[in-house]
Amino acid sequence: MPGRPTPHLLARLPPNNLLRMLRSRKKYTVYDLRQLKGRRCLTHVHVKSPEEAAAAEAADIDLLSCSFDSPESQARLPLLVAAAPTRFISGATPHGLASPEEAIRVGFRALELGASSVYCSASPTLISAMAREGIPVVGHLGMVPRHATWTNVRAIGKTAAEARQLYDQMKRLEDAGAYAAELELVPHQLAAYLCRKTSLLLMSLGSGPGCDTQFLFSDDILGDYDERIPRHAKAYRNFLAEHRRLQNERIAAFREYAADVTTGAFPQPGNLVSIPDPELEAAIAAIEEA
Repeated sequence: MPGRPTPHLLARLPPNNLLRMLRSRKKYTVYDLRQLKGRRCLTHVHVKSPEEAAAAEAADIDLLSCSFDSPESQARLPLLVAAAPTRFISGATPHGLASPEEAIRVGFRALELGASSVYCSASPTLISAMAREGIPVVGHLGMVPRHATWTNVRAIGKTAAEARQLYDQMKRLEDAGAYAAELELVPHQLAAYLCRKTSLLLMSLGSGPGCDTQFLFSDDILGDYDERIPRHAKAYRNFLAEHRRLQNERIAAFREYAADVTTGAFPQPGNLVSIPDPELEAAIAAIEEA
């Protein structure tokens, strides 16, 4: 393609120059992300509102993900895309896709609504169906919350047998046509090794810095829930306390308003619209004559 460096020229560019060149584009593509593999760890945040998406855009977060598993989240996706127009966004497909045909329909629907790719924790069979149609798919390796009944919620890959199984699962995703995989709660040394052994972009969620992206949920980053933060995460703010403060302020404001209405302190003359007395008299007369 004229004006677009070939892969071997991209490989010769110093990392900072490559990043500047790719940042000059409107939005990353899967092709761009593959060129960045092994060059640096990309930032990656799961967002749940247009406000969070806009904040991620302003903060220059590389990749975003969001839910796409309910009518509400599907209606929200275009709002997230509009709030972060230059971000690469993946939509998480529903659990329990019943067939390759359904997977393809859901995948294309996500792309039609503005997603750059889809996340799917289902089997390689369903991932392969989407990938064959050109839908960019992110799989899931390691501790998969939706399948935790088989493993319990724990680190995966701390034994030789589990590490080998994890490697084989990674290769099956590769063969299925996924371009990336979320790697959750895998020992960081093993995660770094696996990242060197695959063409997949490995997205670390609690799997250390040796992967291609570092992935956290906005709730963790913002401290937006009332429970112990996971060991693999870090809270940079305390939004829960802020939400409680704002709720208390709402209650206080409503009480002050109610008190003002009761005592006659609201509305004041400055809150009112007036009509000159002659006009009021004429208006009353016109009404009463009708």
